[in-house]
Amino acid sequence: MNARALLTVAAGYLLGSISFAVLLVRLRTGRDIRQEGSGNPGATNVLRSHGKALALVVALLDVAKGAAAVLLVRMVTADPRYAAAGGLAAILGHMFPLYYGFRGGKGVATTVGAFLALAPAATAVCLGVFIVIVAATRYVSLGSCVAVVLLPPAARLISHSPLPVVLAAALAAAVVIVKHVDNLKRLARGEERKLGRK
Repeated sequence: MNARALLTVAAGYLLGSISFAVLLVRLRTGRDIRQEGSGNPGATNVLRSHGKALALVVALLDVAKGAAAVLLVRMVTADPRYAAAGGLAAILGHMFPLYYGFRGGKGVATTVGAFLALAPAATAVCLGVFIVIVAATRYVSLGSCVAVVLLPPAARLISHSPLPVVLAAALAAAVVIVKHVDNLKRLARGEERKLGRK
């Protein structure tokens, strides 16, 4: 067991626990994004509540922290098990943040960042699928769920990722889907809000 690598995995969780949606909205407006819109501290809610520019910054920072968690682990070990664990730790940190009572976002952007570092080609394909679905339907939640479900097989078949990375993708997909259960229920009822709708 690599103690230094385990420490970097733990650091990945702490990094993932930083909510840029909460911090940047509070810095810019003095408001709490968790009390606005859907209550979700993520880029889509920031988009609906505060516009494109701030939402883009939040999304990019959430992507960056996922990638940074993986790169941090790779500074101390080349073992893909620890790199995969670091990426997954950042995703779980975003969803269940230590600093915010373990009530966080849905983890999509942080998953993108982690797997851009772990399985870049597969992630690029899944991003393409996400963009096509959102462009066609205007449902961010639908695009997110389809893309994450495709990520584990894409990691294996397109990026030829090692088993730990594929398993991390499967676990990430499972938790992202669980986080989207309410969205999926609204989709089934025809009540889910489309992108661009306040």
